Amino acid sequence: MLDKSQLSPTIKPLNQQAEIEKFDALAAEWRDPNGKFKHVLAFNQTRLTAIENAIAQHFKRDLNQDIPFQGLRILDIGCGVGLLCEPLASQGADVTGIDASAYNIRLAQQHANNWSIKVEYKHCLADDLLNAEQEYDVILNTEVIEHVEDKHQLIEICCDALAPGGLLVMATLNRTVKSYLIAIIGAEYVMGYLPKGTHEWQHFVKPQEISQQLNAKGLNTLSVEGVKFNPLINKWKITKETSVNYLLYAEKPT
Repeated sequence: MLDKSQLSPTIKPLNQQAEIEKFDALAAEWRDPNGKFKHVLAFNQTRLTAIENAIAQHFKRDLNQDIPFQGLRILDIGCGVGLLCEPLASQGADVTGIDASAYNIRLAQQHANNWSIKVEYKHCLADDLLNAEQEYDVILNTEVIEHVEDKHQLIEICCDALAPGGLLVMATLNRTVKSYLIAIIGAEYVMGYLPKGTHEWQHFVKPQEISQQLNAKGLNTLSVEGVKFNPLINKWKITKETSVNYLLYAEKPT
């Protein structure tokens, strides 16, 4: 059994309510393509494309079809305002998005309704999925684990809720010196892409720490890839470099 302390050698515990309030304050601005989070929106679009490709490859779906993900049950844990939920639902998936912020859920539901996109949004914690009978073909957990105190339990919930043969996608920030310099000093204090204090470096998680716990639950890590910004062309791209942020893909054996 993995020692929980290996996942996050914290200096101080996270205040979970403060984390929720932090993102409540940002919720209304996430979708503005010309707003102060336009850099983050571009990052999210690159990551969405990577996730779509991973789902298509795993389930042998053709992205050139109108609704390639028809019949797939997808759960987005920490869905925010639905930036991943809506595109996946538009491609035919049966999508459920949950978030700890009631404000996020209200904004997400309103946007989905305005565009006639069917997504089931729920205001709840991942803890509420404990012992639930519902299983999902794909579970997304993006930029959540670094804001959660009990990282061990969150991973276990993801593993238990994933259907046999399913795909788990976890995205977060690596706990390295480079991630501190780029994701915190650079992104928050120099460039202002995110408000100061959005992240706490000691709560970042290394990919091998996640893989170790996934393996203990019987899941197999398929691959790990990073998302890197190229200032020369002002675009994000998928890369093998994972020292700052990364997407980890794992499957649950049938």
